[in-house]
Amino acid sequence: MTTPLNIGKYAVFDELGRGATSVVYRGIDPFTNRDVAIKVFNPAGFANDDQRRKFEKLFMTEAAMVGKLNHPHVVNIFDASVEGEQLYIVMELVRGTALDEHAVPDGLLPIASVMQIIFKCCTALDFAHRQGIIHRDIKPANIMLCDNGEIKITDFGAALMPSMEQTQLAGVGSPAYMSPEQVREENLTHQTDIYSLGVVLYRLLTGRFPYDADNAYALIHKIMNEAPHDVRALRPEISSELARIVHKAMEKTLAARYHNWADFASDLAACVRPARVTEKVITDSEKFNLLKGLSFFEGFTEVELWEVLRISGWRKLSAGTALVKEGNIGNSFFILADGEVRVTKVQKLLSTLKTGDCFGEMAYIEQTRSMRSASITAAGTVTLIKIKADALLQASDNLQLKFNRAFLGILVRRLAAANTELASLMA
Repeated sequence: MTTPLNIGKYAVFDELGRGATSVVYRGIDPFTNRDVAIKVFNPAGFANDDQRRKFEKLFMTEAAMVGKLNHPHVVNIFDASVEGEQLYIVMELVRGTALDEHAVPDGLLPIASVMQIIFKCCTALDFAHRQGIIHRDIKPANIMLCDNGEIKITDFGAALMPSMEQTQLAGVGSPAYMSPEQVREENLTHQTDIYSLGVVLYRLLTGRFPYDADNAYALIHKIMNEAPHDVRALRPEISSELARIVHKAMEKTLAARYHNWADFASDLAACVRPARVTEKVITDSEKFNLLKGLSFFEGFTEVELWEVLRISGWRKLSAGTALVKEGNIGNSFFILADGEVRVTKVQKLLSTLKTGDCFGEMAYIEQTRSMRSASITAAGTVTLIKIKADALLQASDNLQLKFNRAFLGILVRRLAAANTELASLMA
C-alpha cells in the first residue's frame, strides 16, 4: 500500500501475509518508534458462524498473552484490542522463515543446528509452562527461524491458560503433532507439548513424519497404537543417543515420556558436545548451562541469562594465554566460565581466580576506559566470557540491576578479605 492507514494508534504500511482467519500488517508503534506486526481478525473469511466463533475464541486467547511471555525465544505480544468491530493483536516483528521449510528432505538443517533449535524451544516452553501456559499447537510452522539465526515460537491461540477457562476449546491443534492424550481429548499437561516438540525434532532431522497414514483416522490409530519409524533408519548419521532422545520425547505414555523440560533440554545439551566441530566451538546450549551453574549468576532469571548470552563474547583459551596486560587500557570485564587464571603485578603472583570469578569490572563501575592494574594469565585451558561495558549499559534495567548487585557483593567480599589480611599483618 502506498499511503499508510491506521489501526488503533498504529500507522500501517505493508501487508505481510493473509489467511482465511486473519491478515498481518507491518506497522509502527508511535510511542516506541519500533516496527511491529499487527494481526487483524478477518470475520468474513469463515464458512459459518460456528467456525467464526471458534477462531474468534482462539484469537482472544492469543490476545490474552499480552505481557505474559517475555522470553527471547517467544514472539512477544505487546498489545491487543478485542472490543468493537476490529479485533487485532500487536506483536514483535520477526524477520525470517518458519521451520516448515526445513522439515522436508531437501531442506534439512545440520543435525547440530537442529539440536540447538530444539534446546531453545525447550527453555522457551518451560518458561511458558511456569507461567501456567500449555501451547497445544507446537509444529514447525509455529516456530520461526529468524534472519539472525535465533528462533521464536509463535501462535499461542490454541494455548491452555488456567486463568481463562472460558476460552478453551477441544479439538484444536494439528493432528500429526498431537500427543495420544490430546487425541483422546484428556486433560493436558506440559507433556503434550513435549510430545509435539519431539515430532518437530523428528521432522527436522528426517524431513518426514513419524507415521505414514492415508487419512486422519489411520493417523490417529497409529499415534495411539503403533511405534513411530526408527529415526535412524531415515537418517543413519543420527547418533544412537539422539535417537533415544527423539523417541523418548514421543513416548505414548506420560510415565515413559520426558517428565519435564529440564531433562529434555539437558539430554540435548549433553548430546551436542560430541557433535561439536572443534574444541573451540561453544554452543548456545553449553553457554546457557554454564551460566546457570556459575555462582556469579545466582539469582538471574533464565530470560536474563539469555540476554547475557546476547551481549557477551565467549572464547576457549589455552594455558599461558595473556587475557589482560598490566597498564593496558580496556572497557570490558570478564567472567571465568571454566578454568583458572593467575593475577600478577610486576611479575609477582597476587592471587588465583577460579570458575565463577570475575575481573576487570572497574571498566563498568567507573563507566570509562580504565587502566588495567594487573595482568591476568590462563593457568590452564579456560572458557572466558567477555562483556563490553557499553553493551551492559545498553541492556535492560533488570539485567543492569543484577550485575550491579553481583559486583557489589564481590567488592564487599574483597574488602572483607583485605581487612582480614591487614589485621593479620598488624597482629
